[in-house]
Amino acid sequence: MSKEITGALFKQMILHGAAAITAQKQAINDLNVFPVPDGDTGTNMSMTIGAAADELKKLPDSAPASEVAKVAASSMLRGARGNSGVITSLLFRGFSKGLEDTVEADGTQLAAALAIGVDSAYKAVMKPTEGTILTVARVAAEKGAAAAEIDNDPIYVWDAICMGAAEALATTPDLLPV
Repeated sequence: MSKEITGALFKQMILHGAAAITAQKQAINDLNVFPVPDGDTGTNMSMTIGAAADELKKLPDSAPASEVAKVAASSMLRGARGNSGVITSLLFRGFSKGLEDTVEADGTQLAAALAIGVDSAYKAVMKPTEGTILTVARVAAEKGAAAAEIDNDPIYVWDAICMGAAEALATTPDLLPV
């Protein structure tokens, strides 16, 4: 088994992520209370990543990881809806920068690309607030970087990223006074 994420696999990861966000958009809408409980965060994220999914379906499976990331990022930027959509697109734009010229990504590259995305998203928000998607992405990136130092296997690193995101999400209600 390959120890790297091919373009075809990365494409499938994003498509599955888009489907998961779409399936859970109401739960995500219900989570949002900051800056206002407007109930559209999941919908906006779903529409944003859905724009990428539409374009990625046209991309051949032979495309390198860098091209998959670039197509996803540019599609999300054009299709971004609301603050959550813009932040999601910025996370992917940074991810695209981190995977530039990469045919297949290892765990270290995945973690580093996510960290670039997190940095881009934090810089774009005038007053970053902990307890938001920014916190979830930051903690996920930190857990991914720590995991990559132990084992460069992308599955190991991705599992750490996902577990870090889940842990951070569970703490978000404690971080916001709302």
